[in-house]
Parts: sequence; C-alpha cells; structure tokens
Amino acid sequence: MIQSSEPRPVVVSTTPIELCQFLKFGGLTDSGGEAKRAISDGEVLLNDVIETRKGKKLTAGDRVTFAGRTIVVKVP
Repeated sequence: MIQSSEPRPVVVSTTPIELCQFLKFGGLTDSGGEAKRAISDGEVLLNDVIETRKGKKLTAGDRVTFAGRTIVVKVP
C-alpha cells in the first residue's frame, strides 16, 4: 500500500474517537459502512499496523492510513 507523504491533521472535539467514525469524519471514506468494510478487510493502518477492530479507540497523535492517504488525530 502506498502511503501519503504528508499526513493531514483532522481536529476532533473530543477523544477517544472510534476508528470507523474517524475514517468517515476525516473524509477517507464516504460512509460508515464503507469504513467498517475497509477495517474488516484489513485495508486500514493505525500507526503503521493493520487494524481490524472497528471500535478501536483513537487518541491525539494516532495516524490512520487508508487508500494511500494518511490522517492524524488532533485535538484543539
């Protein structure tokens, strides 16, 4: 999988946030269903490791990569 060279910070109001919610909120997927499917299929990396738990809780600084794009959890 090709990773984006520049991770994009995505500001969330509170942490933790679930992985499937963050994928949709961060714009890496168009729907929650697509996010859940991608996670279940092993297509999502969390901090450079495949993550298959849809409800995995993310905190500030966590990096999520899907389809060659990377976003990072950021809090205000």
